[in-house]
Amino acid sequence: MGTLVYSKIENKFSPTLPHPHWGETGADRWSDWVWQQQNRVRTLDQLAEVFHLTAGEVSATKETRQVFQFAVTPYYLSLMDPENPDCPIRRQAIPQPGELKILPQELLDPSKEDSMTPAPGIVHRYPDRALLYTTHHCAVYCRFCTRKRKVSDPESAMTIDDLGAGIAYIKKNSAIREVVVSGGDALSNSDDRLNEILTRLYEIEHLEIIRIGSRNLVTLPFRITDKLASILAKFQPLFFHTHFNHPKECTREALEACARLVDRGIPINNHTVLLRGVNDSVEVMRELNLKLLMMRIKPYYLYQCDQVFGNSDFRTTIKKGLEIMQGLRGWSSGLAVPQYVVDTPGGGKVPLLPNYVRSMDETKAVLTNYRGNDYEYYFPPS
Repeated sequence: MGTLVYSKIENKFSPTLPHPHWGETGADRWSDWVWQQQNRVRTLDQLAEVFHLTAGEVSATKETRQVFQFAVTPYYLSLMDPENPDCPIRRQAIPQPGELKILPQELLDPSKEDSMTPAPGIVHRYPDRALLYTTHHCAVYCRFCTRKRKVSDPESAMTIDDLGAGIAYIKKNSAIREVVVSGGDALSNSDDRLNEILTRLYEIEHLEIIRIGSRNLVTLPFRITDKLASILAKFQPLFFHTHFNHPKECTREALEACARLVDRGIPINNHTVLLRGVNDSVEVMRELNLKLLMMRIKPYYLYQCDQVFGNSDFRTTIKKGLEIMQGLRGWSSGLAVPQYVVDTPGGGKVPLLPNYVRSMDETKAVLTNYRGNDYEYYFPPS
């Protein structure tokens, strides 16, 4: 445990108990991230050995396989309720019948990334920053993934030459000051390969900030070894971005993984995806964000779920998202309030807030606070 994580915080996070299917697995093997990767549940037969599936889960697992692979680590599977198909962890990782329903407005590429790919692995959407896609692998394939068209597809794998071309593009574009190393999951790369990628990026004179995009803190926290954390710490300023979506994911193992990063000076930001039946309530979102703060993670974004094909059962209305934001602001620490955004098709992120301006003219604004009380703010004379 990191030196800055005190017992009163540690005691608020429970260790994960392995599912009985892995009950005889020794602690050393259970906490070995390579063992976790090698023993991922990847087939319907393997999944049926672990817990009883609904008829809908069975058919969805069979019928979605050709479009989007299924895989879940023993660790993340152990967070699921084996008796409740509506378990918020289970819904995120086990194929659901709703994935077979494709609405006309749903897209293969909801952010239009492929139209902003000037070089292999590069998404250059904003003037001063770019994304480097390094791998199509993930420890767990989230069912609401925005990159279903690429993630888990062997044809989207980045070769050494592809990575070289992507890094060369960044090097020749001096306006790029920030790069997100992503995928798939950036930490699906080996330590050596990740070190090589980061070294080559760090040598680019005009590149000032590197971000790592990974959900391993949630789905495979054992991946954050002391060795990996020490590698990442060499490339400051480096920021780590992750995706906790529910308080059940905030475990003792995740807390310890976060400590390995933060104690080495690596800030962690969280991107929560707003998901129907998972976290679409003020109570769940408030508990999640307060737990994240105890883990020294800043709630950064609340994402409206993208219009990806097969995601309609996960998506809420924007009205629901604004209600949640109104229930957070003022009722929780400002540190625990993320920015609510919609990632528009090709237009980037648009921030959304409840309307706190009742009226405004040339002399004053009438503002409402989190309790619904109105206050006047007067402007100085022009």
